[in-house]
Amino acid sequence: MDFDLVVRNGIIVTASEVLPSGLDIGVKDGKIVCIGSGLPSSANTEIIDAEGAYITPGGVDSHVHLAQANAPTGDGWETGTKSAIAGGTTSIIAFASQQKSDTSLFPVLEEYNKTSKDQSYCDYSYHFILTNPTKEILRDELPVLASEHGITSVKLYMTYEIMKLNDREVLDILFACKALGMTTMIHAESHDMITLIIEGLERNKHTEPYYHAIARPRIAEDEASYRAISLAEFADAPMLIVHMSSEVALDHVRQAQTRLLPIHAETCPQYLFLLSEKLKAEPHDHYAGAKHVCSPPLRHDPKDLEGLWRNVANGTVTTFSSDHAATKYFVEGGKRLGLVDGIPRFSKIPNGLPGVETRVPLLFSQTPACVPLEKARLSLPRFVQLTSTNPAKLYGLSGRKGSIAPGYDADLVIWQPSGKGTCTIKNENLHHCIDYTPYEGMEIGNWPRYTVLRGKVVWDQAKGIVGDMKYGQWLKRGKGEVLVGRTGNLPRGMLEDERKYWL
Repeated sequence: MDFDLVVRNGIIVTASEVLPSGLDIGVKDGKIVCIGSGLPSSANTEIIDAEGAYITPGGVDSHVHLAQANAPTGDGWETGTKSAIAGGTTSIIAFASQQKSDTSLFPVLEEYNKTSKDQSYCDYSYHFILTNPTKEILRDELPVLASEHGITSVKLYMTYEIMKLNDREVLDILFACKALGMTTMIHAESHDMITLIIEGLERNKHTEPYYHAIARPRIAEDEASYRAISLAEFADAPMLIVHMSSEVALDHVRQAQTRLLPIHAETCPQYLFLLSEKLKAEPHDHYAGAKHVCSPPLRHDPKDLEGLWRNVANGTVTTFSSDHAATKYFVEGGKRLGLVDGIPRFSKIPNGLPGVETRVPLLFSQTPACVPLEKARLSLPRFVQLTSTNPAKLYGLSGRKGSIAPGYDADLVIWQPSGKGTCTIKNENLHHCIDYTPYEGMEIGNWPRYTVLRGKVVWDQAKGIVGDMKYGQWLKRGKGEVLVGRTGNLPRGMLEDERKYWL
């Protein structure tokens, strides 16, 4: 066979194993067609010598906010996806967002499509944020979104006044999505707890950015996560709880998984690497903590970070996403919205951090590829599961994205050879449009040397971005897989025949 691309002399990592060194990857028409030794090449074959470095599947970032109406200073598709490929991510799933006033999802989809058309350096899809789940939308529109557009996941909020749903609305969506094989994601924080605390903090004039972390304590996440799990159990429906930051909340997930409930968990880099001290004033900028406002907030104690790492390593966490939801700091309309007449008001600061470019390198740096085995936080196959394989399976991309195997898209990250990739994160070297990174100055053990998307090199560390902004393709997704537990469970305390009276 006349291959278009052959990658030689690398160490291939999948979600289940590290393959013997020296295997070649043969690529034709954007697909992996062969893995073997001594694959032939011709004058037309592009050759990449991995020089003994690790090769992992292209990253799948399943939680990315781009071109959002509530973040006018944030990344659009051009800068956001350029940033993605520079950091080893070849597929993203962003968010089309319904407003409370929207009575149909189709105009929302049409408008959001305008922001992404011919603007993406990587392959992409959308989740749909539901804030007004009418009977008509659940009955008539979700099936069309799934079957015709390949949008097979929705996101719900239990907090934020303009977005939150009540328990009945959550249940209606869970039942509808279960019937369609769609994945339900949920932001779990107790809105009433948070509102009560914010009112008290503002009454006592505690409004600096640091108090954002005080306003959203772990118990608000713990309670809402437990409630969300209970709603999913009642509906016998799969669920993923997004951006989890509390070990107690993750304990709720692990207990549910132990009972074979299909409850999945996502966490993000900020909850593994950063603490709430980042929200405090800096010597020459009393408002600098606003850069690190996100929800759930950064937690206070190093023990919180350790608790999250344990759940990453032990399998409770299903996916590792960036939750890239950035706004500029030094620009009016961005993080400075929290300065009201020169007075900090943390409750007015736009939530979210940049992270789509740094997500994959940060986690890779905690594997045995970059640190001694006894200091590694997770194995290389576990890294692949979290950053690529699991999100691909969960969100309906299995068989196409998320693995290095014949038949899959040739999406590859070729790392620097051992000992050559150490670098320091600096915002000036990143490709987003944001004027800071929360990881400024952090030393990491490696950075992608090449990012390959469907057989084409789109990032070359020596040259920079070499991909085409129009190369990214829409990903029409199928039904997601249940990766933990199963459906068909009877809720606790409910008799076998009770459902027949009301289902």
